[in-house]
Order: sequence, then structure tokens, then C-alpha cells
Amino acid sequence: MGLLDGKVAIITGAGGGLGRAHALLFAKEGAAVVVNDLGGARDGAGGGHSMADQVVKEIQTAGGQAVANYDSVATPAGGEAIVKTALDSFGRVDIVINNAGILRDQTFAKLTDDNLNAVVDVHLKGAFYVSRPAFRVMKENGYGRFVFTASNAGVFGNFGQTNYGAAKMGLLGLSNVLAIEGAKSGIKSNVICPIARTRMTEELLGPLAEHVSPELVTPMVTYLASDACELTHEVFSAGGGRYARVFVGLAPGWFAGKGVEVSADDIAGHIDDIRKQDGYIVPTSIADEITALLPLLTD
Repeated sequence: MGLLDGKVAIITGAGGGLGRAHALLFAKEGAAVVVNDLGGARDGAGGGHSMADQVVKEIQTAGGQAVANYDSVATPAGGEAIVKTALDSFGRVDIVINNAGILRDQTFAKLTDDNLNAVVDVHLKGAFYVSRPAFRVMKENGYGRFVFTASNAGVFGNFGQTNYGAAKMGLLGLSNVLAIEGAKSGIKSNVICPIARTRMTEELLGPLAEHVSPELVTPMVTYLASDACELTHEVFSAGGGRYARVFVGLAPGWFAGKGVEVSADDIAGHIDDIRKQDGYIVPTSIADEITALLPLLTD
């Protein structure tokens, strides 16, 4: 029995790199896979069928089930068509791995509207456009798994990648809300921040590239997509054989007192207390922050 037996998975950007590694292992673990890839260049230009077709051929040669899809994730029609491919070919959608991406790096002062819009359209809007129709199907079936491919460039920052980092960080917000909205329907949503050698990252990684194969990220993604995973609303870093949770914590901070007036000088005088990390919590929704604040205002 494979970990994903009987499941139907959509993997975007699956013609190479991380997506290809995911598709091959998912199929090996028993999933029927929609291999989506526009087949364009690293910057999103052009297109073609050969990348997706080759991955499908590899899967089928190994005895697995797969079908190619060449639609762009960057339009609502493309997202609908990708999900329709899964429904027409396999009758359901259980898993969506939002992995499609492009790079158009520029420093912020030089960033053009074209390079901003292109990156946001693929990484952030593309995840919306594919996930939205899939989420509706999952709600009807009472089951679903989302894994969003974010980036440490968004969570932690990286020079020259304001467009990419902002789009990738947006995926955390999308995933967090889907985890909340999907909870009653058996839908779980998590985020992966990979460090892996792909055509998008090879030049950036330098000597590290030989140690961070995509295949070392895929086991984490496979686990998050499986029934074995009961986690939701979480973020994980994966690369080079190391796997770690990434989280946003809320520290206790400094409470000025109920009904008092606060000045900027007061903030300056208590900034060390405000920044202390001791006693933090990891909120799972804004309700957790309100719960932390409420006792201070009602005592």
C-alpha cells in the first residue's frame, strides 16, 4: 500500500525541478497525478508540451497513472481548466500542490510593473485560481490536502526579490485561511519553504546547489499531502535533508494599562519589553490574539 493510494493530486509546475520530483514520488506512492506545466522559460516566457509530457511518460513507464495539462495558472480560466482535467481524467481532486513559479528578480528601486505583475500573477494569483475550484470539490467530498510552495525569500527576505518574496509570503495568508475555512470539511492546508536546486535557483545557490536536490524536499510534501498528516495551518522549511517548523509567534509584550493614554516616548521607553520573546504563543487565528488581549482589558 502506497501512502497516497487512491488519491488524485494536481501538481502545478510539475514539468521540472521540485514539481517533477513531487509528481514522480506521488505516483510511486499510488496517487493519480495531473502534471501541470506551461512549459515556459524561467521568466515565464513561451510555452510547450514537452516538459509535462516527459514527466507523464516517466510515470506511466513505471506503471503509474498521470495525465498532462498545459494551462497557465495565472488566469481564472487556466485554474478551472487544470481542475477540470483532474475531474475528467480521474473523477475527483484530493490534493493540490501549488508549485508553479517564475523568477524576474530586480532590486526594488528598478522593479518594473511588468515584472511585479508577472510574478504575482503566477505565484499568488495562480495559487488562488487553482485552489478555488479545487476547494469547492474538496468541500463536497469532505476531504482535501493543500500544500503551498512559499519561500524563505518571503518569510525571511532576500536581496532583489521584493516581487517574489511578497508573492510567496502571500501564500502563507492564503493557506492559513484555507486551513480555518476547510477544517469542518476535512481539508488541511500547509506551507513548504524549500531549499532546492532547480533551474530557478541553481545560479543563486552556488556551491550549496549540489547538496540540496529537489528529491530531499519531496518527502515532506508527500507527508503533508497524505492521510498520515493531521497537521494544518503550519509552515515547514525543507532542504538538504533538514526539516524544520517555521512559525509566527506572538510575545506577551508590554501593556500600558486600561484606559491610559500612550505616547511615542512611552513606546520608546518600553521597546525592550515589547520585543521580548519569552512566553510567546503561536496563534492559529486572530481569535488567539484577541483572547490574549481580552483579559488585560476586562480585568
